Amino acid sequence: MSLAESANPALKIKRAELAAAEGAQADASAWFNSNPEITLDKTRREVALPVGSDRYREWNGGIAQKLEIAGQRGHRQDAADASMAALRAEIAATRQQVRAEVEAGFYRVLALQQRAEIESRALKLFDDTATAIQKRRVAGEDTRLDANVASVEAERARNQLAIAQEQLLEARSELGVRLQMPPARLPQAMGDLVATRTSYVLADLLSRAESQPRLLALAERENSADARLNLERASRYPDITVGANVGREGPVGGRERLTTFSVSLPLPLFKRNQAGIGQATTDLEQARIERQTNIRDTRASVMTLWVKLSSLETRVQRLRESVLPALDDNQSLSLKSQRAGQIGLLEMIVVNRQVLDARRDLIDALTEYHATRVALELAAGWPVEGNKQ
Repeated sequence: MSLAESANPALKIKRAELAAAEGAQADASAWFNSNPEITLDKTRREVALPVGSDRYREWNGGIAQKLEIAGQRGHRQDAADASMAALRAEIAATRQQVRAEVEAGFYRVLALQQRAEIESRALKLFDDTATAIQKRRVAGEDTRLDANVASVEAERARNQLAIAQEQLLEARSELGVRLQMPPARLPQAMGDLVATRTSYVLADLLSRAESQPRLLALAERENSADARLNLERASRYPDITVGANVGREGPVGGRERLTTFSVSLPLPLFKRNQAGIGQATTDLEQARIERQTNIRDTRASVMTLWVKLSSLETRVQRLRESVLPALDDNQSLSLKSQRAGQIGLLEMIVVNRQVLDARRDLIDALTEYHATRVALELAAGWPVEGNKQ
């Protein structure tokens, strides 16, 4: 899990977005939305006199600052803070997704490793059976049909082993990609493929579902969209520009020092920011619909996966406690009967095939059980963890 979190590209990309969100948050917290503007003018004036002309220089300088008067700064801060919270929740959701994919990949590799072991034992068993029947055919004790049936079963076992090995190679490669391991190194899984009893009930999952990072991120995106709508509505009010200027004018002998204060206000007659308000309203409505849809879909998914997990748990228990013991008993009895001459090798093949099919069914059920459990916990955001970055 630690290796996947440190190497996963999707998680790295999502964490890289923090710099942009922090920058936007810093800009939003500034006292003014625009920088002050400084002006400096220098004038060389030439005045015609009755005799000749007089030249002198004049100058003036000033500073002006736009002021927002409708609380835009607060709305901008709310939008930036909500966007940052949404990003942190998205990072936590991506982290949960990465962990779920790795866990599911681990159990798939573990299951296919056990499947390959079963197919390897099956190949040896059917190969030995085919060899024994071939010897009995040469001795005239079995027919050609018996030998052909045993040979076909051996080839089928060899084909099943090849398929299991191919699937195992593909699963190990996929898990290696998720762990960003070198292509020459493929991971192997170590553990027990058992249906562990879960520590939660459906009520726990449903109560925690809406507080999981993925839905929290959608809620913060909705809050950010709401703050941006308030910002666009506040932007209908024009910004006031306040300025102060100082300067010197007039001839050298009669210099005048001027100090000027100015206030300018655009008249909002023609442009009322309707486009910005309309777009912000659309964004808010889309964010609200997306969140409500995800809440509904999450609850439905959790309930469906819970029912499926319960069914798989029952199936695994039935295979472990009822089917496999009976088949193992049949295998033991058939071996004794075959040694006593009561049944032939072909009947032994049928019994052995049933045992192998039941073990395959158990591995398939356990694989699906863990895949469903991982999907259920991911859908419900279980376990609840902090928004680790």
